Amino acid sequence: MAFNALLALLGVVATIQVADAALTRRVACPDGVHTATNAACCALFAVVDDLQENLFDGGECGEETHESLRLTFHDAIGFSPALTANRQFGGGGADGSIVTFEDIETNFHANNGIDEIINVQKPFIAKHNMTAGDFIQLAGAVGFSNCAGAPRLEFLFGRPEASSASPDLLVPEPFDTIDKTLTRFADAGFSPEEVVALLASHSTAAADHVDTSIPGTPFDSTFSSFDSQVFIEVQLRGTLFPGTGGNQGEVESPLRGEIRLQSDHDLARDSRTACEWQSFANDHAKLQSAFAAAMAKLAVLGQDTSQMVDCSEVIPIPPPPDTVPHIPAGLSQNDIEQACATAAFPILPVDPGPVTTVAPV
Repeated sequence: MAFNALLALLGVVATIQVADAALTRRVACPDGVHTATNAACCALFAVVDDLQENLFDGGECGEETHESLRLTFHDAIGFSPALTANRQFGGGGADGSIVTFEDIETNFHANNGIDEIINVQKPFIAKHNMTAGDFIQLAGAVGFSNCAGAPRLEFLFGRPEASSASPDLLVPEPFDTIDKTLTRFADAGFSPEEVVALLASHSTAAADHVDTSIPGTPFDSTFSSFDSQVFIEVQLRGTLFPGTGGNQGEVESPLRGEIRLQSDHDLARDSRTACEWQSFANDHAKLQSAFAAAMAKLAVLGQDTSQMVDCSEVIPIPPPPDTVPHIPAGLSQNDIEQACATAAFPILPVDPGPVTTVAPV
């Protein structure tokens, strides 16, 4: 009896192993180079190569990366279940409407300047015959993969064409109150913690239109790396430098050449978000996982994921981190403005040298 039971158990194990093999079996792509878990993903490898070579300058974490990542957000956040519940059109979310209906959505105040990256991407969309929604999210994930320390973002393939433009006033702005910002995100399905996680995108970001007198101004001192510096530097007490402050949506940064958004400043100090903000200051693993999870949610807002294919395997693996959390040169731990009521800001090393000057991008 024991022997028969063992045979039965081995049979079950063999069946499971065969099933697992079937689930992970890969198909050869027509290019003769790649394989994929789903044949639908095969065509995307050529798109990725084209993007890396011709949009992201051979794989740089630069301006086009920031603008492409920004476009993923501005397209997807045009989604409001509250409007839909009130029998108004609440937007299609991550559907590419910001490209398909460019003449409407680029006129929204919050989308100021977004037309530049749209016009750069449109020839690629036409060349590869993709829906705008799919292309926007693919380009954002591919560009972001060039940033040292970034997580590999998920990419689901199969968004239909957008059928109408998003309504106005759904994209949060830098001068919005925290109540307004959190309410808008909550309507789209994001918790305060997820809002803070999404703002990790500012680690590889710069502003062109918040203060038009200083275009290309980074939000932190390590623009080309995905790291926690934005969560550290926004927590520094601000000092006014002539010519860099006083504009709507902007707060003075103690680092010359760096811009701080009013919304970032306030979220870092609000009781609902301050401790979550602080938690990212020296926890890179949490920063990566929280941002990847929040972006996965953002990228499919308004979409039926049961009709989509997981093609995350086409996204390149990002390079490892190339920075460590630190207080910029010329400052000290005393320059941190403590905001979390339940835990002290972590003690960080201080870079040697004179006060850090951040170069434009």
